[in-house]
Amino acid sequence: MSDAISYAELHAHSYFSFLDGASSPENLAGRAKELGLAALALTDRDGLYGAVRFHQAARGAGIRGILGSEVTLDSGHHLTLLVRNEWGYRNLSTLLTLGRTRRPKGESAVTLAEVEAHADGLVALSGCPAHGLVAAPLAAAGDLDAARRVAGRLREAFGAENFFIEVQNHLVASEARTSALLLDVARAESIPAVATNDVRYHRPAGRRLCDVLAAIRHGLPLDAMGARLRPNGEWFLKSADEMASVFRGRKDLLANTLRVAERCVFDFDSIRFRFPSFPVPEGETPFSYLHQLAYAGARDRYRPLHRDAARQIAHELDLIERLDLAGYFLVVWDIVRFCRENGILAQGRGSAANSAVCYALGITAVDPVGLELLFERFLSEDRREAPDIDVDIAHQEREKVIQYVYERYGRAHAGMVCEIISYRGRSAVRDVGKALGFSLEQVDRIAKTLDHHAAEEAAADMEAEGKAPGGHLGVDLEAPRVKRLLEFCREIASFPRHLSIHVGGMVITADPLSRVVPIENAAMPGRTVIQWDKDDTAAAGLVKIDLLGLGMLTVIQEAVKLVARHEGKTIDLARLGANDPKVYDLFCAADTVGVFQIESRAQMNCLPRLKPRTFYDLVVEVALIRPGPIQGDMVHP
Repeated sequence: MSDAISYAELHAHSYFSFLDGASSPENLAGRAKELGLAALALTDRDGLYGAVRFHQAARGAGIRGILGSEVTLDSGHHLTLLVRNEWGYRNLSTLLTLGRTRRPKGESAVTLAEVEAHADGLVALSGCPAHGLVAAPLAAAGDLDAARRVAGRLREAFGAENFFIEVQNHLVASEARTSALLLDVARAESIPAVATNDVRYHRPAGRRLCDVLAAIRHGLPLDAMGARLRPNGEWFLKSADEMASVFRGRKDLLANTLRVAERCVFDFDSIRFRFPSFPVPEGETPFSYLHQLAYAGARDRYRPLHRDAARQIAHELDLIERLDLAGYFLVVWDIVRFCRENGILAQGRGSAANSAVCYALGITAVDPVGLELLFERFLSEDRREAPDIDVDIAHQEREKVIQYVYERYGRAHAGMVCEIISYRGRSAVRDVGKALGFSLEQVDRIAKTLDHHAAEEAAADMEAEGKAPGGHLGVDLEAPRVKRLLEFCREIASFPRHLSIHVGGMVITADPLSRVVPIENAAMPGRTVIQWDKDDTAAAGLVKIDLLGLGMLTVIQEAVKLVARHEGKTIDLARLGANDPKVYDLFCAADTVGVFQIESRAQMNCLPRLKPRTFYDLVVEVALIRPGPIQGDMVHP
């Protein structure tokens, strides 16, 4: 082939198409670089789940990454939409939100009219020959006129420069016939056509795993899948020469992919997040109102407000003003205020306890000035990171607080962060085993054998063992069929299985959140979730507020009520002393069941030996008995 051939793959699915893609965004980007592709578009089904990771991977690999999605219409057919500019990104994210939020969890569908209403800033491809919108009347009845009408309507919506007929060639006779008819439509309507490969895996070897994923998706063993499986292994990421070979004599189809890539100039880093403007009294700015609240709270907390505390609060407020974070602190203060006024015990945890402003606002109940805590552990100008305030809430009342946030800022502006549930150990063995035709009993035995085997390997000297793996439960891990199962399980490890909800992370934005990231329904009624997890959320510059349920706070809340009822005393947790010797006597006796941070077996084992008598002793204790110090051999278990 000629060295002059160049090609951009405009239709590729990663494993964020959930069981319909067998490669990570990083592997796709890396392989595109190896193949010398001019660009690569990630077009996962009805979502931007992998957008952040793909953007980072493409930038790291030094290739042009294009964001997009294969969008499902209410007819069941697809369109491939690619982001051209920032407005297009916002339109695509909004469109995907429309499709997801009015359907049950896991489903999505939009109308053609909705696609047309959100066409600005997007490039549209007509969809694959098997399920594409323009191909539908051709594949069903060879109706060229109906296909031309649909194509003309899409050209009108997106503009002549931004609509392309999409053809594919996976060496399948039915697809070849439909692609030929699609080229007839393109010629008759004077619409340019592009070649894509509808990629599902980055190397040819991915075909086997892709078949297994398809069987899991359909809930059937591979032997029963029949025509539900793709007929061959041609759905891999191909080079320009390989694409030129299957589209022999049609270099224009490859050249047009470069035209599309050149039009897609969107830079993901241009998306700017704005925290919502907190409504403040007339004549106040967010910072002046925060300043007022902080000093009013400090006077109440410290009684009197002494010089060290005043100096620390002034220092913190100065940095908060420079970083323009007043609105963020007011939002968290408002959430805690709602809790207080509704009798719900809530307080900030973690590094927020190092902030005198948080203490003054009632967000935390620990005096960082008296305990000489370092504020910069929480917020620093040098780090340029958003503050991270986690709020613990009496667990039975947490849903009230979450719903308050939705109502206060509107569902269009607030959403829970997702958690991507990935394949691990047993879940991989169970799903892959069923796909390979193992019975539930066999799968369960294999999973238990692996657990037992892993425990043995970790606890014993392998050279002294000379054991037959898995013999204890009657499973031979060396049997060819079992080895095949385990090989697939290793390949699928860390693949996303489905979306869940993060334990408490919420994102709130000034602009509609759906313009930044698609939103969808959660399984729990009344909850909506964004398509990014906490890591992607942070990488995209979104600020997350964690609203976490804590059972011990419920117990404390009830205890405070009982003391008030029976003793007539009102307890303010912020004014409880940190050096009551009777409390430390309980700690030294390891009587800490239910005491957050020091209730684990490791902590209970160490408390009688370290004998903490001050709050700082507890700080050291908690810092030592953590995975990092133990794995780094800083502490002997």
